Amino acid sequence: MREYHITTDEIKAYAPQLAAGDTVYLSGTVYTSRDAAHKRIAALLEKGEPTPYPIAGSVIYYAGPTPTPPGLAIGSCGPTTSGRMDVYTPALLDLGLAAMVGKGPRSKAVCDAIVRNGAVYFCAVGGAGALASKCITSCEVIAFEDLGCESVKKLTFSDFPLTVAIDANGGNLFI
Repeated sequence: MREYHITTDEIKAYAPQLAAGDTVYLSGTVYTSRDAAHKRIAALLEKGEPTPYPIAGSVIYYAGPTPTPPGLAIGSCGPTTSGRMDVYTPALLDLGLAAMVGKGPRSKAVCDAIVRNGAVYFCAVGGAGALASKCITSCEVIAFEDLGCESVKKLTFSDFPLTVAIDANGGNLFI
């Protein structure tokens, strides 16, 4: 197993060499999107309307942060179960999504789309949202504010620790 310090802008370039089980300390811009936000993004795409963030080259974190305490950039921000987004994910990957961060296994359709598009699925440690939040230096709601914790947020990661769970070559920690 190898260890990398990379930015979100470098994921596509690093994807061919990342292997399931590798550790990545990720820095850069990441967008939160969960179930309700994915449903709305899919509706926007179906209508040919712009999405809240550019899908191509982006990283999605399946998280719904808690309210931000005074003096901090964000509240607790751990991953949610990724499988709930599987119905939407292949289409996003086909639009150029670079990576996803969450927890748990993915469907065969998502695994195939990861390989087809040279993307990466990272897992973050579940149950450690307060600790994970220490690696997030900024948080801004950018869409669907009415969804509360499930609104789309633009985060800045700083050496956020992740494990490559499904790599661009088909390596998969879950099988």
